[in-house]
Amino acid sequence: MSAGVSFGYPTSNKDLIWNLDEINKRELACKFLYKFENLLCIYSSSVEQLYTNYSINMPSDDPSKIVILPNPYTFHDTFNHISASAIRDTGLHIVPGQVIGATGLYVMVRSRNRSEPPAPLPFKQALRKIIYTQQTKDPFLPILVKGDLRQFDTHTPCLHLHRIKITELSGVSEFNCSNIRASIVEKLKELHRNADQL
Repeated sequence: MSAGVSFGYPTSNKDLIWNLDEINKRELACKFLYKFENLLCIYSSSVEQLYTNYSINMPSDDPSKIVILPNPYTFHDTFNHISASAIRDTGLHIVPGQVIGATGLYVMVRSRNRSEPPAPLPFKQALRKIIYTQQTKDPFLPILVKGDLRQFDTHTPCLHLHRIKITELSGVSEFNCSNIRASIVEKLKELHRNADQL
């Protein structure tokens, strides 16, 4: 992550300029997001692109923003024609363990009964479950979109997860669907390997 640099917003894609106005602990939120840099893909609905290789930047002239910059030298790491109709809200949130008096990371899983509070699942255990779905026809492929960096409470950042449904990518070739799936699975496995250090 680059901080303290004036970028002047070197992108016209507003999906890649994230506003932090509603987050109290901005620096803490940025550090939390940085843990997942290049480990969770980022999606832009306005240009229908999925970015697997990017950097997270904090402009020094506007600390209320985060700018996501796709790597311009690895065009093959950007997938095109990804329709927003294939993107789903999951209701899952990655949170620091401190919110439940624990260490490490947890995934808050929303109950089917909306009157019940979300249940915490250790991050590594959640990743194992997600990786297991890759053997099915409808794998769970988590991604981030603008607005997914949030605050769990007034002092604690969290990441909401979206997912991409491969089965609903109508304008994408089977070859590219396989590449998208493989790219995300590779990142999930790296997250799992490093989960204890995040």
